Amino acid sequence: MAITTVDGRAGQTIQVRMTLNGEARTFAVPPHETLLDLIRERAGLTGTKKSCDVQVCGVCTVLLDGRPVSACTTLALEARDRAVQTIEGVADGDRLHPVQEAFIEHGGIQCGFCTPGMILATLALLKENPRPTADEVKHYMRGNICRCTGYKRILESILAAATAMAGGK
Repeated sequence: MAITTVDGRAGQTIQVRMTLNGEARTFAVPPHETLLDLIRERAGLTGTKKSCDVQVCGVCTVLLDGRPVSACTTLALEARDRAVQTIEGVADGDRLHPVQEAFIEHGGIQCGFCTPGMILATLALLKENPRPTADEVKHYMRGNICRCTGYKRILESILAAATAMAGGK
């Protein structure tokens, strides 16, 4: 299959099958397309944000086979035959995930721009370490930047989510 590139040259596309938020999907993508562009432009899932484009802010964090990745520097091809989870795939219908609830209850959200990436990174952290200490949270989340809330409320949100998910113990 041929496509026309920005500079007018013909190029090839590659079929990329993936599970996107639990749904099997197939996309024809050019080899240079990022996972972020596929998610936002082709799949229409705009909860994943675009900011730095160089993997330093964490705004575009999604889960690839359960592990956090920067979608801005991950090629769409790297998601071939893998599972991708975006913020749209976190809630169960209208029921928020405990991490989402904790961010709301503890003020870990202000403008919301960084929140999707923060929540997905938190999901990965709590899967690896269900009862992290404050220092472990700070270390794990160091690649996610917030310009609005300050990190105290985000830290409180993550620790509260860990407690809630562990049954309040």
